[in-house]
This record gives sequence, C-alpha cells and structure tokens, in this order.
Amino acid sequence: MKLDRYDLKILEILSRDGRITKSRLAEAISLSVSPCWERVRRLEKAGIIEGYSARINPDALVRRTPVWVQIELKQHNAASFARFEALVHETPEVTECVAVGGGVDYLIKVESGSVDAYQRLIDEWLISDVGIERYFTYIVTKTVKQKSPHLLPEGLA
Repeated sequence: MKLDRYDLKILEILSRDGRITKSRLAEAISLSVSPCWERVRRLEKAGIIEGYSARINPDALVRRTPVWVQIELKQHNAASFARFEALVHETPEVTECVAVGGGVDYLIKVESGSVDAYQRLIDEWLISDVGIERYFTYIVTKTVKQKSPHLLPEGLA
C-alpha cells in the first residue's frame, strides 16, 4: 500500500493521540472530516493501524523493580536457545527479551516486586535445567528515556 503525506501525518498524530476526535484529526492534516476518516479506515483495513490502546503506568498500580540481565548460556545450539526462550515466554516477570551477539546471548528486562523477588527468580532458573552459564544483573536506578513503541520510525513522517 502506497502512503502519501496525509496518511503519514495521520499515523504520526494517532501514534501520539489515539483518542483525537475526527474533526481535530481532519483539521490537523488540512482535510475535511469525511476524506480524513476514509483514510483512517483504509489504514485500519490494510493492517497498518492495528488498534488503539491506553498506556498504563504500572508503577501507579503496583510497586515494581526493573532489572536488566545479561544471560550467557552453557551451550549454543538450537535446543538450548529454544529451552531458554520457552522459559522466558512462561515467566510473567520478564517484560522484554532480545537475543544479541557480542559475548552474551540474551538481554532481558525483569520487573518484579523487589530485588529479593528478582534474585529468587534467578535462583530458580539457575537450579533448573535451562542451561545458564552466567548472568550479570543491572538494577535500574532511574529511567532516562522510554520511547513509546507506537511512534513511527524515523524518516517516515
């Protein structure tokens, strides 16, 4: 699907404010309401706009301690990677996980109720057969920047 400047502007605005009214959106992109809303529906139908959601502040609901962890596995084969990744998927405290190159195998973000709860989780992983060779823990002291995943990639807007 070919996107023009109006489509890109719609995506930019909706990525920041999914609750904007039809008339304010149309005004912001200098189109009348009907053509603007037809474009939005077309973007939805094409799967470019997947949905609308609220950003929930988890800190307002429950105390959590974010921890970043570097994980190195004992063995580097498909079965070892699959076993570790299955564990990550079934662990609700793991909120992010990426496989990386450069000396470690994974970077994961764990959000638990306390440092003690985090360490108990890691201790469970270490005594399991998941195959962790070593890990390094980084306690988050403050969040400097957190980009919304809903923003358009640089250069598109």
